[in-house]
Amino acid sequence: MKFVDEAFIDIAAGDGGNGCVSFRHEKYKEFGGPDGGDGGRGGHVFAVADPNLNTLVDFRFSRRHEAKRGEHGKGSDMFGAAGSDITLKMPVGTIISDANTGEQLYELLTPGEVITIAKGGDGGFGNLRFKSAINRAPRQKTPGWPGERKSLKLELKVLADVGLLGMPNAGKSTFIAAVSNARPKIADYPFTTLHPNLGVVRVGPEQSFVVADIPGLIEGASEGAGLGHQFLRHLQRTRLLLHVVDMAPFDDAVDPVAQAKAIVAELKKYDAELHDKPRWLVLNKLDMVPAEERAARVKDFVKRFKWKGPVFEISALTREGCETLVRAIYQHVHAQQQSQDAQQEVDPRFARPDAQA
Repeated sequence: MKFVDEAFIDIAAGDGGNGCVSFRHEKYKEFGGPDGGDGGRGGHVFAVADPNLNTLVDFRFSRRHEAKRGEHGKGSDMFGAAGSDITLKMPVGTIISDANTGEQLYELLTPGEVITIAKGGDGGFGNLRFKSAINRAPRQKTPGWPGERKSLKLELKVLADVGLLGMPNAGKSTFIAAVSNARPKIADYPFTTLHPNLGVVRVGPEQSFVVADIPGLIEGASEGAGLGHQFLRHLQRTRLLLHVVDMAPFDDAVDPVAQAKAIVAELKKYDAELHDKPRWLVLNKLDMVPAEERAARVKDFVKRFKWKGPVFEISALTREGCETLVRAIYQHVHAQQQSQDAQQEVDPRFARPDAQA
């Protein structure tokens, strides 16, 4: 299935039904009078976060979504039925914005979360509503209110704990295939990965995290080179970035340090906040470097790259060093989750008595 992470749709909630003007008058029955009912409410448009979806492809080919209008009121005190609501299923992580102004309206972050993105119009009043002691035969009624209509932009940012960053053919897809249940396309040519791949890495019982394999970034991406920046938004929700570097490039003229610096520069151009996220250096394909040269090559790379953060030496193909890296990632992600939970305010009504003491 084609991966789509951006779509534009038009939605229209249902209009309210019109009120009715009617009078009850039956032979041999007294106490007639106005009996026109109200119109029914128009249908709402809801959005629900469906954890079983991972792309917006359904909205690429179905752009117009309309709810039913409410029924009109009728005589004999009969009110119109409400219009049928519609529910649009969207992937978790979808951002809903106004297509005209760019204003962000909603964000679906919790599986099963339901929001109202367009409200149906209220039904109009029938003449029964206008009956009073001084107006016993009202002929007034009101039309139904129109439902909300919006043009929306849907943007998907995948929810992953860890994001892989690096040049094309750095071994990101091989790494995610080695440590998770994902099976991305792997080949010996650049830009094998054309869309993000998600994989769940299981460290132990009830211990796991989600890793995202993002298409490779090259120098000049901010000007549209390669695949550009179109997928970097998927790294914005991650807790940790792994900068994967190919330590054994096919071309001897290629300098891994220059490539790594170019990646960092493009990241900073795209988003300074993303650039400031925790980032680890993962030196890959060391199985292709002679054993007696590994230590010297790694030391030279770190020195010229001027890197002060964590460094991991791995071979995604042989899985050498992957276990150590995976456990370190889980400890980092788990610590951040606990810190985030501790910072959330607890309603005093639900706080434990021993915690208040």
